[in-house]
Amino acid sequence: MGLFSFLFGSKKNDASKEMRMPPSTKKIGDVTHYYGGLGVAIVKFKEPVRVGDSVKFFGATTDFSEKIASMQYDHKDIAEAKKGQEVGIKVVGKVREGDEVYAG
Repeated sequence: MGLFSFLFGSKKNDASKEMRMPPSTKKIGDVTHYYGGLGVAIVKFKEPVRVGDSVKFFGATTDFSEKIASMQYDHKDIAEAKKGQEVGIKVVGKVREGDEVYAG
């Protein structure tokens, strides 16, 4: 075993790392951008979604659920996002571009 492998671990067949699986619920959108200072995720939805619906954010380092408390389109509050619409959602956790959004 080399010094690098000893210090940083081997990437080959590392059994200690579990394969994370996406939620078994339906994928309804993708995070296209995240404004960390504001705590706002920009999400493009594939299905209609309403304020109050529960969603789950899932990605390489993201895995949390929350209810949609507020949603905006073109800097105006909206109650529902339509299929194909890209909207801003206030989130408590940190998300990243490319994270997937699942129904609650």
